Amino acid sequence: MEENRERRAIINKPMVDFYQTNAKEYFDSTARIDATPFLLPLSKELQPGASIMDIGCGSGRDLRWLATRGFNPTGLERSPSLAAMAQEFSGCPVIEGDFLIFNFANLSFDALLLVGALVHVERSLLPEVLQRISGALAADGLIYLTLKEGTGERVADDGRVFTLWSQEQLEAIFRKLQFKVKDFSRQVSKLRSSDVWLGYQLSSGESNDSR
Repeated sequence: MEENRERRAIINKPMVDFYQTNAKEYFDSTARIDATPFLLPLSKELQPGASIMDIGCGSGRDLRWLATRGFNPTGLERSPSLAAMAQEFSGCPVIEGDFLIFNFANLSFDALLLVGALVHVERSLLPEVLQRISGALAADGLIYLTLKEGTGERVADDGRVFTLWSQEQLEAIFRKLQFKVKDFSRQVSKLRSSDVWLGYQLSSGESNDSR
């Protein structure tokens, strides 16, 4: 298991370097995007003051949105520069850490937020990574995650590698992990119209809702 964690960290290093090197540009391009379309459905399912961990919190945009609406969010961000910016922008605590090797087992949150956080995770590693992260989920808690729709991988002009997914592929993984799909959305990216985000609200369950 330790060997697998080290392998994941090595694989992810180029992407980590990108977000650290380009932290200011990334913050500027994402911090002011309105998170309402994808966070409002989740917020309606949570009690006031609910604890939420925003994993891969980036600019802190979603932390700020949640905090201003009475929730209790905490961020997790690997890039030291982004972690500092997110904490200042949102006013919320942000843990500097890598979700690929971070120990989630002793945490308990009412909801876990993974908005674009897993886009660079290799296809074969996603089930294990998602299962580990879900260790921080309280009983009856919710997960909200988004991943990019498509086939195979896409290499961006800046060198980042994105793993692309179909609904069928993701929902097969959710069934394997015994996550129940409570809500689904398909939204065009506000940054790049050619990108489509698949959004899932998940809970623990033996099988997916029929839709």
